[in-house]
Amino acid sequence: MVVDDRNRKRSFTNIDCYNRVLQWKVLFVMTICAFTNVLAQIRYSVPEELKKGSVIGNIAHDLGLDVKRMRTGRARIVSEENGEYTELNTDKGTLVVKERIDREQLCAEITPCSFTFEIILDNPMELHHITVEILDVNDHAPTFLKDEMNLEISESATTGARFLLGSADDPDVGVNALQKYILSSNDFFIVNQHARPGGLKYVEMVLQKPLDREQHPRLAFTLTAVDGGTPQRSGNVKIEVTVLDVNDNAPVFNQTVYRATIAENSPRGTYITTVKASDADSETNGLVSYSLANIKSTIVDIFKLDEKTGVVTLSGMVDYEKTRQFEFDIEAKDQGGLGDSAKVTVELIDVNDNAPTISVMSFSNPVNENVSLGTTIAVFSIRDLDAGDNGLVICTVNPHITFKLQSSLRNYYTLATDAVLDRESVAEYNITITATDSGSPGLSNKVILNLKLSNVNDNPPRFLKNVYTTNVIENNSPGLSIFTLSAHDADSNQNARISYFLEDKTVAGSPVASYVSVNADSGVVYAVRSFDYEQMKNVRISVRAQDGGSPRLSTNVILDIIIQDQNDNAPQVLYPVQTGGSLVAEIVPRSADVGYLVTKVVAVDVDSGQNAWLSYKLQKATDRALFEVGPQNGEIRTVRQVTDKDAVKQKLTVVVEDNGQPSRSAVVYINVAVADSFPEVLSEFNFTHEKQYNDNLTFYLVLALAAVSFLFITCLLVIISVKIYRWRQSRICYQSSLPVIPYYPPGYADTGVTGTLPHMYNYDVCMTTDSRKSTCKYSTLSGQNVLVVDPSFTETVQCKLGEEEFLDGPDAIFYPGGDARRLLCSSGCNKGWSAVCGPEQRQRHSGSEGEDRPRGAL
Repeated sequence: MVVDDRNRKRSFTNIDCYNRVLQWKVLFVMTICAFTNVLAQIRYSVPEELKKGSVIGNIAHDLGLDVKRMRTGRARIVSEENGEYTELNTDKGTLVVKERIDREQLCAEITPCSFTFEIILDNPMELHHITVEILDVNDHAPTFLKDEMNLEISESATTGARFLLGSADDPDVGVNALQKYILSSNDFFIVNQHARPGGLKYVEMVLQKPLDREQHPRLAFTLTAVDGGTPQRSGNVKIEVTVLDVNDNAPVFNQTVYRATIAENSPRGTYITTVKASDADSETNGLVSYSLANIKSTIVDIFKLDEKTGVVTLSGMVDYEKTRQFEFDIEAKDQGGLGDSAKVTVELIDVNDNAPTISVMSFSNPVNENVSLGTTIAVFSIRDLDAGDNGLVICTVNPHITFKLQSSLRNYYTLATDAVLDRESVAEYNITITATDSGSPGLSNKVILNLKLSNVNDNPPRFLKNVYTTNVIENNSPGLSIFTLSAHDADSNQNARISYFLEDKTVAGSPVASYVSVNADSGVVYAVRSFDYEQMKNVRISVRAQDGGSPRLSTNVILDIIIQDQNDNAPQVLYPVQTGGSLVAEIVPRSADVGYLVTKVVAVDVDSGQNAWLSYKLQKATDRALFEVGPQNGEIRTVRQVTDKDAVKQKLTVVVEDNGQPSRSAVVYINVAVADSFPEVLSEFNFTHEKQYNDNLTFYLVLALAAVSFLFITCLLVIISVKIYRWRQSRICYQSSLPVIPYYPPGYADTGVTGTLPHMYNYDVCMTTDSRKSTCKYSTLSGQNVLVVDPSFTETVQCKLGEEEFLDGPDAIFYPGGDARRLLCSSGCNKGWSAVCGPEQRQRHSGSEGEDRPRGAL
């Protein structure tokens, strides 16, 4: 369908003449073809020799495209050959001249002269076929092979005799080509112009008046060849005629036309044909010589003629794809200058000497792996310069591949997807496109397209397991690396860049972030705090692995952190209680049998497993042969029968040790009294506080040195005052001496039935409410089997003799110095306690000296 037919004018400058206006025509043809994308065909006509940058046509307007579309579609020219003559100006949408175009160099005698190329656009893909016809400009003058021609003509030549002058060569075509020949004015000759079917114009000179050698032995003329261009150009050759004596017969060829056929790949020296001319004359007038006539300059380089034999051979290279047939004249002349001419036609036979060429016009690389079926990947064209079956091409793509070839226009193919692409399965394809012609032997060519697939974020990160388990020993340092989570993403680049995030949850009521943290890049899980097995046995967290694609894909994994126990807790002794300077004593009667249970050490360990397995060992004892400790139950029993020789005061050191690595232990100090009566126990035990010093506190010692000096003087004054005060009180109070009663820790004053004494005893308690000035009050504490006294109170109890404010009970409570510590006295008050106990008490206890004393625990 013809869309537009318009005439355009272009001016050009001729250096030799003047400026002329040349009209030229642009023929615009657009054809909508059954192709994957729109395909249009446009034809432009432009004169040759245009300057660089000259506009050939507004391609955007002629194609109906927007200039912006040409830029976004990356409009470009693709061409197998002659692509250096034009270029595309995408900013203006015009097609301009890139290099000077010489029609004669481009096409020689072929007319019309044109070259083709394709313009391709992407997104969506469009292909447009452009043909540019080059119009001839009269830029060449006719030229002769020689500047001077010498003819020898017999004077006997009759009127009407013809003499070939050959032809001039003009590379231009059409009206600009050679049009006529003009012979300079003379009385003897005129010229006749002839034309061959191929368009070649040659001239012959015809004798109009008989020659007379005696009058005009030599004649000179000028032959001018004129073309029809504007401005008109011409070429001259000088003709000199030498008049000879009579030569009655001219040579005659045995045939007018000689035809020969050779293959285009024939080597140099190939025989073509032999021309033969005969002359009826004899001797020298009958000798014939052959020469090429009416030929172009290119014929001389291709064919060779033997002047004597008339044998024509191939002296150059011929190419069927450039010229399929050659025609030239051969002239036979005798010695008298008479001659004849014959035409030689040489036809070339096509040989399959050109392999198909594959020109990739567009190739989308890389492509997304998620492209739809049938997406065009590449557009290419196939050309074979051979003719017939030699130029018939079959195009194939390598089998077992997910691509197919499509073609709805001759020599144009598209490569499209034929299956779903997956970069994770196949990251790139080597697509081999093979073009094979039908010649014999067939020639082929191939091109390999390396297609890479662009990654699309279609794979989430993957862990090898859904749940991971790791162990951490308690008491770890904060910041400890616990475990490394590693996920794999089958995608690539940013889509495979994995970040790790801790899911926001709570563990034991606290945010999980207060226990562990996760490095977002490496996936390393760190401990935020030190774990304690005794408080928490395990921590279960959820970690999200997220890629960097768009949209982002993620996968969660569970990490179960098992906290392992460490032997970080020493055994704790529950019984007997160990407190500061207090001391506990167990009483063993001298009548105790073997295996007598003295007491039982009760200890626990808050660790677990073997770290909590406790064993008991008697480390030190006053008499190791008397006691033993059960290694498993901690029971202290007698090993042998207790005798009177055994010391009353027995000290045992029991070590409680766990089974951890390394093991931890606790030491229990137990005092055992081997006695049958409580007073006997009191006579053996005298306990005082152990002063503790902190030798490391040097600073405080220096500071205390100054204070001691001050306190010494102050204490000296206080002691003197106290002595005076006591001297005055001794006159009104009866001073009695009490035995020193050891001090027991307050925490051990629980006198329930679960104490250390195996039996229940009653004791009288003597206390005062306000130092020695207070009256004595008696009370009875039944069931008390533990004696507790302040070890700092070593003085005897003094009471005012004159006062008899006693309670009705048999016992008394006495608070020395007004403090709240209790003094428990045995109910068997001796005589030395008479100042404390009233008459009734002394009378009640006076008769009990001979009785067995009760057993108790100190």
